[in-house]
Amino acid sequence: MTNRSVLVVEDEENLVEALRYNLEHEGYDVLTAPDGGSGLETARAALPDLVILDVMLPNLDGIEVCRILRRETDVPILMLTAKGEEIDRVVGLEIGADDYVTKPFSMRELMARVRAMLRRPRKTASARMAEPLRSGSLAVDVDAHQASLNGEELRLKPREFDLLALFMRNPGRAFTRDQILEQLWGHDYIGDVRTVDVHVRWLREKIEADPSTPARIITIRGVGYRFEG
Repeated sequence: MTNRSVLVVEDEENLVEALRYNLEHEGYDVLTAPDGGSGLETARAALPDLVILDVMLPNLDGIEVCRILRRETDVPILMLTAKGEEIDRVVGLEIGADDYVTKPFSMRELMARVRAMLRRPRKTASARMAEPLRSGSLAVDVDAHQASLNGEELRLKPREFDLLALFMRNPGRAFTRDQILEQLWGHDYIGDVRTVDVHVRWLREKIEADPSTPARIITIRGVGYRFEG
């Protein structure tokens, strides 16, 4: 069976070699690109199973590369950033990155995240067709990956869409943050549970009449969230 392939888009040569060594030791085929433009071209040509993408890149920065890739594919994207500010993490998640690691990082932790991301199922053309989900004026068509409110299409990021679909499949059920992480990010996800709060906030801004007093996604103090269908 062909090995899973990982594309590393990074301009620090020493880091590229360290990533190559560790990824190949794990059994992955490794592709590399030194800048955003060539990284985008390689991703389109090689169709890797996962992309490790630095934020600060020459030619075309990682934020823009991630934005373009997310429009074209559902390939898992793990972003690397030398910055620790919350805004960098938020931007990375908002444009569709699946996870992020702040430099300097533990290579063992990064390899664990790579393994976890590659274990998550990706959509296939043979996936079973599902009936659209509806809650009043809110509708979600999982197979078409479309959501609408009052007949107007909602522009949701991939993880926002998945979160909304999870809630609408389970109206009235209370989810803890850990349960949401396990459902959407995988049980091996190592990141902060605040990731859930960020995505809930973004989703409320798009589906609630008044996000400050939500009527659909209810906060359960000390537990998590419940969707009122």
